[in-house]
Amino acid sequence: MADQANPTTPTGAARAALEFVSDGMKLGLGTGRAASAFVEALGARVAEGLVVTGVPTSEATADLARRLAIPLARLEEVQSLDITFDGADEVDDRLDVIKGYGAAMVREKVVAASSDQLIILVGPEKLVRKLGERGRLPIEVLPFGVALVRSELSKLGIDSDLRVDGRSETVVTDNGNWILDAKLDPPLDARALESAIVALPGVLGTGFFLGMADAVLIGSGADVEVRRAPDR
Repeated sequence: MADQANPTTPTGAARAALEFVSDGMKLGLGTGRAASAFVEALGARVAEGLVVTGVPTSEATADLARRLAIPLARLEEVQSLDITFDGADEVDDRLDVIKGYGAAMVREKVVAASSDQLIILVGPEKLVRKLGERGRLPIEVLPFGVALVRSELSKLGIDSDLRVDGRSETVVTDNGNWILDAKLDPPLDARALESAIVALPGVLGTGFFLGMADAVLIGSGADVEVRRAPDR
């Protein structure tokens, strides 16, 4: 799910994403502002007769898709997907991505990994020169393991904060877990850091999506730039 602070809703990218969709496809439906724009555009096409099946990455996306009469299935019912469409919080020049400011990244990663393609939709403000520039890496953690994970992150030289909402209540994911926001200071070796963090007991996953995106659609208006990952 993409960050909700001062975002540009990439409606142009959402419409352009429909060009990748054809009848009979099974689609992963991401979470957040950009993904919602795509789901709304997809719903309009479904109303015109497009036949697709969606697998949502969150309860919020599922609710939106149902309101738009988009047929849904559980991941275990379809086994594999043609394309997942999702937003991002950071995208670098290699099309490596940070997600999870909206706390849905573990389900998003499962769905993306089950897809033949992952297409990311963003506004230009989400582009960064170095991954981690926004200073934050979400990590989903079992509540029982939060103290251990924070301690182990500290040994790696990483400070982290337990995410709370506007009422100072702990944010709980759709999986029933908590989110730690690790503080990043680029430049960094994202792959080494990802390996070290996911090895910690209690960690369910991070917001790093490394080498996963096949294309990124960038744009908030009529002009949309398509960036494709090399050798894909």
